[in-house]
Amino acid sequence: MLNNWVVVPTCLPLVLRRCHACASARFRADGKFRVNANHKLIDAWLLVLCTVCGETAKLTVLERMNVRSIRPELLDRLHGNDPGLAAELLRNPVVRRRNRIALDWESAWRLDTGGSDHLDREVIDVSVRFAAWIPVRPVRLIAEGCALSRAEVERLITEGKLVSAVRLNGKLSGNFTFTLKR
Repeated sequence: MLNNWVVVPTCLPLVLRRCHACASARFRADGKFRVNANHKLIDAWLLVLCTVCGETAKLTVLERMNVRSIRPELLDRLHGNDPGLAAELLRNPVVRRRNRIALDWESAWRLDTGGSDHLDREVIDVSVRFAAWIPVRPVRLIAEGCALSRAEVERLITEGKLVSAVRLNGKLSGNFTFTLKR
């Protein structure tokens, strides 16, 4: 029987960027935007707050764009401070590259295994699905989902008792399957 696990985001990830006021490296996004129009040109920023001093930083979303070239629903979402739009923009590699930021997903997700009835089986087939783009190590997911230590999972991989079509040692953000033989 195939078990279905889902990696679900619980909140927006922390933004890794240096604070100009206190030299902290972590910012929290709460889904607030600032939109500024200058005649026919518009700028938009995602506002992030330093987790230490509370200083606000702006992440560029739109820069000197003609108002007519922007979809009205995007403008509505910006003006409405849509947290879903903030999540989409933080996952966008163009926005991350333009603003020279990285994301810290450490405590911004949870693993939904659908229960623990699989723990006592001899062979476990699992399909892991990501509800959003969240880079996480498969070894960590398997350890958490099977109630094992990471060292134990590494040992099972080495012994050939834990197999998958994908490399389990790096970070993944895409769906994968694995089989565990105890």
